[in-house]
Amino acid sequence: MIELTRPGKTSLVIDNPVMPAAGTFGFDHAPYRALIDVGKLGAVVTNPLTWRPRRVARGPRVVPLPSGVLIHTGLPNPGTNRAIKQYGARWARSEVPVIVHVVATSPADVARCANALDRCEGVAALEIGLHDQATPDDVAQILAAAEANTLLPLLVRVPLYQAVPLARAAEAAGAGALVIAAPPRGTTRDPETGQLVGGRIYGPWLKAQALRATGQVAQIAGIPVIGSGGIHSPDDARDFIEAGAIAVQVDSVTWTQPHMLEVIARNLGGLELTRAVGALSDEWEPGMGQTMRIDRERARRGTPPEDDSPPDKPLPPK
Repeated sequence: MIELTRPGKTSLVIDNPVMPAAGTFGFDHAPYRALIDVGKLGAVVTNPLTWRPRRVARGPRVVPLPSGVLIHTGLPNPGTNRAIKQYGARWARSEVPVIVHVVATSPADVARCANALDRCEGVAALEIGLHDQATPDDVAQILAAAEANTLLPLLVRVPLYQAVPLARAAEAAGAGALVIAAPPRGTTRDPETGQLVGGRIYGPWLKAQALRATGQVAQIAGIPVIGSGGIHSPDDARDFIEAGAIAVQVDSVTWTQPHMLEVIARNLGGLELTRAVGALSDEWEPGMGQTMRIDRERARRGTPPEDDSPPDKPLPPK
């Protein structure tokens, strides 16, 4: 058991230190159930949510980079009230705790979001996503607005390049945990349209910077720290734990190799795959294995898995 947020009556406790990062799993993780065992994760973090609905950004939204990808979506979402109506019941039925990511657009909007989500049965915690230009004063006002409107645990995701000062401000303002860090922003030219496109950038290269920031914050923080950025393997995730993180959030590898999220969760949660008697040749870490895939397909069809145990010996005649 891992106490993900600072101790207290409303502290969030999870069973596994691995979860998807905001923006990678959608608002309803049902589509991923066909790809991974969501129950093996510690929690799921939703896509970013705002008080008012937002439309998808115009122009190129996904631009490949030599070692990653640039994403510019405009944070499309249905708005808090509609999201609760559309997903609230599914959040309540989730196999693992649901952490709703709230974009810190303004203290007033954060207050409205927190108040509405506080009354939603399926929400286990809120993650407040600070914008890149946030100041310590902004952090204090935003967290004060959230705390006045909810008893849910509050995680705060800080920008990568302001991780230390904003982490200090968030802890002082009452944050229950710190997420280090939001992906940085960049600009590149879209090869299809020739346009310059700005957005958040993801990829394995980000790990070194995010790991350094996580270690710096972990040394000064008195509350739990969650590492995020460039995690593409169990070894990557373990590096963040060694640097002082209590848990990790996995982002871009979930889009390209969804099964790797479960591999990382199983590895860090002590659930590493072993090769059972009769398993196929690919039943080794770090792959899910064909046998597991076949068993899941049988489960979805309602067919019981094959029994690999030897048949019972017939009873001797009386």
